[in-house]
Amino acid sequence: MLRATRIRRDGGLSVSGSGAGEANAGKRPNGQLGSWFVRSGWSKGELARQVNRRARQMGAHHISTDTSRVRRWLDGEQPREPIPRILSELFSERFGSVVAVEDLGLRTPHQAPSVAGVDLPWAGPQTVALLSEFSRSDLMLARRGFLGSSLALAAGPALIEPMQRWLVPVAAAPAAEPEPAAARRPSRLSGPELDLLESTTAMFRSWDAQCGGGLRRKAVVGQLHEVTDLLQEPQPAATSKRLFRCAAELAELAGWMSYDVGLQPTAQKYFVLALHAAKEAGDKPLGSYVLSSMSRQMIHLGRPDDALELIHLAQYGSRDCATARTQAMLYAMEARAYANMGQPSKCKRAVRMAEDTFLDAGVDGEPEPDWIRFFSEAELNGENSHSYRDLAYVAGRSPTYASLAEPVMEKAVQLFGEEDEHQRSYALNLIGLASVHLLKGEPEAATAPAERALRVARKVRSERVNTRLRKTVDTAARDFGDVPEVARLTELLIEQLPETVETV
Repeated sequence: MLRATRIRRDGGLSVSGSGAGEANAGKRPNGQLGSWFVRSGWSKGELARQVNRRARQMGAHHISTDTSRVRRWLDGEQPREPIPRILSELFSERFGSVVAVEDLGLRTPHQAPSVAGVDLPWAGPQTVALLSEFSRSDLMLARRGFLGSSLALAAGPALIEPMQRWLVPVAAAPAAEPEPAAARRPSRLSGPELDLLESTTAMFRSWDAQCGGGLRRKAVVGQLHEVTDLLQEPQPAATSKRLFRCAAELAELAGWMSYDVGLQPTAQKYFVLALHAAKEAGDKPLGSYVLSSMSRQMIHLGRPDDALELIHLAQYGSRDCATARTQAMLYAMEARAYANMGQPSKCKRAVRMAEDTFLDAGVDGEPEPDWIRFFSEAELNGENSHSYRDLAYVAGRSPTYASLAEPVMEKAVQLFGEEDEHQRSYALNLIGLASVHLLKGEPEAATAPAERALRVARKVRSERVNTRLRKTVDTAARDFGDVPEVARLTELLIEQLPETVETV
């Protein structure tokens, strides 16, 4: 019996001809996907629009779905990649916890070990090979949406247990073993060239703070790939160590920028590879910084218990070598985790530790690496105020914790200011201040910082900023839609906030 097949624009497989009815005969409704869909409160049209928007963000411009296709998925049709991964990300963000592809009753594609999972070998050559392969794939394939769609987020023991191996010391080479020839020969990289590589990483980091992760992500990934090429060549030990440190910083930054534009699985993969590179560089403070970024992502995904585990790993691993500024940052992230776990006493203790430790930052003239310089007094106040704000949400929109957050958030906004280079942080704290006013039942006061955040959001390419601003304004419209200032803010948001962030 003849039948023809064709690939639909939504990535599914259509069957035509006299055998089509037979192909669909055994299909059953997808109860798992249906359950998540009903709980989300979305309509079929809204889900279709969100899928299309996320596909465009990933560069998968061939995806174009509609309500009838969503209905078919609910009826049991299995969509092709990258649809399952997009649905997983959308539902994860909606419910604040990881919703795996399997949880949705959808099939996952076979993945190579270098792409799937986070349990990777802790060895220099393998780390270089994986960094090279992943960055190359990102540069070549992410434009069409295939890389991000082939990844799965890890959480719980599947994430924490492999990361614990960061604490295992690297086995020392036998004393009698002669030094490799590569370590004795001069490097083809000069000292000034290595300095330039490191300063370029600092420049990329500054661009990210000013403009968001969507502006120069691909440039960072390209630089990372170049560094891994250098690591695959014979290098003296000292040069190799500096290159591994550079690779770790670039991989962390690539992960951070991916996180900022909503590519969560890609971000986690870069963070894991960055931690491996930091271990090869022997840089424990840098490794703790990478773990703090992973912790922040877990808080964003509604996994504060995982976030706390990662922060404790960072604190233990760098307890004897991290600067006071780095330790203060880790305490602040510990407070965020405790806040989201609904543990106010432990949260407040961590906030105090962050504040007390920060007082020692730079006192003794200890040199600070560039990656921690972002953690200023403004950033400290921003993190601590968000901890109190998160406590307010977890405690059922408690005005008491919101009142604790307000003066600290106002101080953060004042310290950042409109001229500060960290424009994304400025916008996030303005949004935070607006959310605090909403928690206190002050919608008129919430609109001013939200409007200021909207002006900044139009200048930075950060899906994280856009998403938080949309959610805050949606909350205001839902709870205080009859307030004229809120109605005007809602109109401004619809008119001015960009729909998507282009990742270049």
